[in-house]
Amino acid sequence: MVPNDELIRIIDLLNTTYEGEEAWHGPSVVEVLRGVTPDMAGRRIAPNTHSIAELVFHMTSWRIFCVKKMQGDATFDITTPDKNFGALPDKIDDFEWEALEMELSLSQEELINELDKRDDDEFLEDIVPGRDYTYYDMLHGIINHDLYHTGQIMILRKALTFKGAGSQFDDDVDEYGSSFDSSHEHDDYY
Repeated sequence: MVPNDELIRIIDLLNTTYEGEEAWHGPSVVEVLRGVTPDMAGRRIAPNTHSIAELVFHMTSWRIFCVKKMQGDATFDITTPDKNFGALPDKIDDFEWEALEMELSLSQEELINELDKRDDDEFLEDIVPGRDYTYYDMLHGIINHDLYHTGQIMILRKALTFKGAGSQFDDDVDEYGSSFDSSHEHDDYY
């Protein structure tokens, strides 16, 4: 049997990135989402930007993609903006935000459970069904993906907190006269 040292490291990185309290890179996904209100989750800081809720949906979608691929589903894909970032309402309520956070958490559990089924590192060099890269690349990709979007969410949180604290943005119009509302075209920004 081939050892599973690399698989153990990948699982550790996935867990640290998602919920680690002492990650080398800074706050984990869970730490950054802590304190995000439904109102914050649904707001945009500028036209053609994603909301925190859309980014959470997106992160969940790509975890599900990884799980499906590890289960051998060659046809599963994320091909439309609705599958990638969701078709979320303009205003996110408590229930919707809680559901989005729960779905992200469950997708993390599913991904780790799928990895726990593996006995060794050999599968990491196999090509992902329907793709031209390995499971190793895909799993490291989802870690990098989480870090990237966690940074975006942190910036959005700061901007939304600033916006809500009596700043120049209180009138919901940027310096060019564009509103910060949620009217947008999904195809324009991913």
